[in-house]
Amino acid sequence: MDLDGKKIVVTGCASGMGAATVRAYVKAGARVVGMDIADDAGRAVCAEAGADGPGEVVYVSVDVADGERVGAAFEEADNLLGGLDALAHPAAIHAASAAEDVTIGEWDRMFSVNVRGTVLTNQAAYQRLKVGGGGAIINFGSISGQRAEPGAAAYSASKGAVHAWTRTAAGAWGADGVRVNAVLPAIRTPMFQASWDRATDEERTEKFWRNIHSIALGQDYGDPDRDLGPVMVFLASDASRFITGQLIPVDGGQGNVR
Repeated sequence: MDLDGKKIVVTGCASGMGAATVRAYVKAGARVVGMDIADDAGRAVCAEAGADGPGEVVYVSVDVADGERVGAAFEEADNLLGGLDALAHPAAIHAASAAEDVTIGEWDRMFSVNVRGTVLTNQAAYQRLKVGGGGAIINFGSISGQRAEPGAAAYSASKGAVHAWTRTAAGAWGADGVRVNAVLPAIRTPMFQASWDRATDEERTEKFWRNIHSIALGQDYGDPDRDLGPVMVFLASDASRFITGQLIPVDGGQGNVR
């Protein structure tokens, strides 16, 4: 699980799981480019992680839904790093929507970031990974992509698409030594906390029984640095060289993949 000198891009680095992934990689000695659309927060996360070392990190702005900006950002990252060994892609959005009245605008926004963003960043990474003899792409799925989500129809569908894409990309790119997996996390992030804070008592009760009660390890969401970071290091390292096309729950037993 050595990342010393590994060259890695991390999207969604400005907060939550992306920020934890940046910290984990820098602590493991990697050279990292953090990317986000929230520039001030992204720069702050990268500056703090870089100050702790022993790896290093720089920030590059990107909108993962914009093909031109993704291309330019990965070109800049390639120039900064001198190649690429791995992509971690936590960048995503979440919003409530009901199946009976989700609007086309809501649907398109969710798919533009969560699905198009995954495809665009994966393709940009693949072109560089295959030149270097292979490497790792780590996407972010969700239990929401495996089950009915009455309150988040578009999000659920977008994550189901990420799961299918991950399997397909793994099958297509394995011959080039590029492995593609997805983690399905149940991790306490600012986005989760904000959703909890604005929920009514009734909504919190529903969230508990739907999501938290089934987490076997303590009935609580995991910590991004303690519980997700080491898994992200493993999946970016050569220790996972024979794992691809997998959906890997990092959720304390909340769900499973069959």
